[in-house]
This record gives sequence, structure tokens and C-alpha cells, in this order.
Amino acid sequence: MIDGELYKRGFSQPFLKCLTPEEGNYVLREIHEGMCENHLGGKALAGKSLRQGFYWPTMLGDAHELVKCCRACQKHANVNHQPAALMRPLESPCSFDQWDIRKGSVQVPLEEHRVPFRHSHAIISDNGTQFSGNKLKEWCKGLAIKQFFTSVSNPQANGQTEVTNRTILQHLKMRLGTAKGAWVDELPSVLWVYRTNPRTTTGETPFSLSYGTEAVAPAEVGEPNWRVKHYDLEANEQGLRMNLDFVEEVRERASVPAAMYKARIAKAYNSKVRPRNFQVGDLVCEKPKPLAP
Repeated sequence: MIDGELYKRGFSQPFLKCLTPEEGNYVLREIHEGMCENHLGGKALAGKSLRQGFYWPTMLGDAHELVKCCRACQKHANVNHQPAALMRPLESPCSFDQWDIRKGSVQVPLEEHRVPFRHSHAIISDNGTQFSGNKLKEWCKGLAIKQFFTSVSNPQANGQTEVTNRTILQHLKMRLGTAKGAWVDELPSVLWVYRTNPRTTTGETPFSLSYGTEAVAPAEVGEPNWRVKHYDLEANEQGLRMNLDFVEEVRERASVPAAMYKARIAKAYNSKVRPRNFQVGDLVCEKPKPLAP
């Protein structure tokens, strides 16, 4: 008991403020749906509540139930593309009564897209198989449409920017719903959420790696925890300056798991590489790929 309130000694933090189920529900909803809403998964949501200094016995189960009942989470969740059942091949007794729909599956959508408009002079796309396949080439050739392929702007093994943008875009979709035009107003809140969540590559939050300390979340203000209740302006100022002196060491320590993570990604990528060895004087056939008409 501290100042008449019950605290629990935790493994992640020295003191975790014990909450009632009603207070715990407020904390979860403030993190998940509040001013700086963050549509995390159940375990991640409970983990963020722990990092903010709160505890109650059923917090993990309550977090999972809240995520299951969140309409935005269910609507914009990642689609599972794995098959749901085992494949059971069937042999047709009349083989020649079956229709081959592979040709129409490509041609019909293209024809429907082309009819309302005039013929295009050229199509510019990346080198994806859906654009460089023979069926699309034949279709363009029949309509006298030129095809041009652009090079990828980033190296093939570097997808950090794309992953970050995809995460931010997913959070924007969950916050906006049908009001897609208001994304400019919501972007600062989404970026704040992204910067206060630990990253897989470093194990730290981008905010802490920049400023040397964790940000105070809205839930900590609505339900004051240990550091909010025992806030001292002078001690806080001194602690912040001290953390800035230590931040370089924290960044160096965070670079180790980041390097290990990149090594695992490189190992997975390199397992699919097919080496091509050439000697001086070898003749090679190179396919030109112009960038513009």
C-alpha cells in the first residue's frame, strides 16, 4: 500500500498500480479508442497497459475481448490467405464438359475497363508478373498499346519505408472509417501512436530513442499512475537531462537487435537467390527496360 492505494511488484516495472475491472476497462479503451487511439492486438494492448504502470488480474483476457468487439479492428484486420481446408482433388467423369476460364479471367476485366474510354497510347507499370505476363502483352499488342516498365525506386531487399507506410495507413483506415478525407487531421495522432510503440527491430520506441524517455500517455493522465502522482518538476528536469546523456548508449544497445533482425531477413531473402556468375568476355543478353515513352 502506498498513499492508500494498492500496488503490485512487477517484473517489467517496480510498481504496478492495481485497478478494479471498471478502471481497467477505462485504461484499455483510452489506449485503444481514446484521443490517441491505437488499434493494437490483444496481447500488445495489455502489454502497453503494463508499460504505463497498470495491473489487474484479467487484463490480458479483457484486452483480447475488447479487440474482438472492436468493429474497426475486425474490418481492417489483415486477411488470412492460408487455405481453410484440405485440398481434395475431384476427377470429372466428362472431361470435355469442363470450361477453361483462365483466358477470360484476364481478358474480360480489361475489356470492361477499356470500353468506356478511348484507347490508351501507353501503359507504364513496374516489372510485376501481372504486368509483364504474355496475356497482357498480347492484349496490348492487339490494341497497338505500348508497354513501358519502370525500375524500382528502392533496392529490392529494402522494404523498411514500405512497411512503415503500410502500418501508418492501416491505423488511418481504422481511425477514419468512411471519412477518408479527414486523414490530414488524424495523421499527427497516428504518428504519435507509431512513435510510442516498441518496434520489433530495436525493442524500443522511436520516441525513447529520440528523447531518452517514454512519453506520458493520455491513459496515465485519466488514471494517474506512480510517475504521474509523484511528479516533481525539478527532479523531472534533472532526470530528462540525465537521460539525454545516456541516450547514445541506449541507441547503441538497440542497434544490436536491429542488426540481428536484418541478418535474419537477409538470410531468408538469400535462400531464394539464384546466383549468376560471369567472367570477363562473356556475352550476355540484356533486355532493355526504358523508363519513359
